Amino acid sequence: MHVPYQRVNEIINGRRGVTPSTALRLSKFFGVSPDFWMNIQLRWDLYFAQQAEAAELNSINPMENRVATVY
Repeated sequence: MHVPYQRVNEIINGRRGVTPSTALRLSKFFGVSPDFWMNIQLRWDLYFAQQAEAAELNSINPMENRVATVY
């Protein structure tokens, strides 16, 4: 796979993310698409961002039924 053991270990233990280059290598090794690996990374990143920013996100009022007026 031509990826250092330390990188794989850090990815498995959540101390490092999957880069596009690593996704390509994992894809080739495991026989799944690179999109699979990038999607897992994206979901992980979104989950942690949502946890870290929960209070601020909850304070945002959605734009519901607002109509822009153009003059």
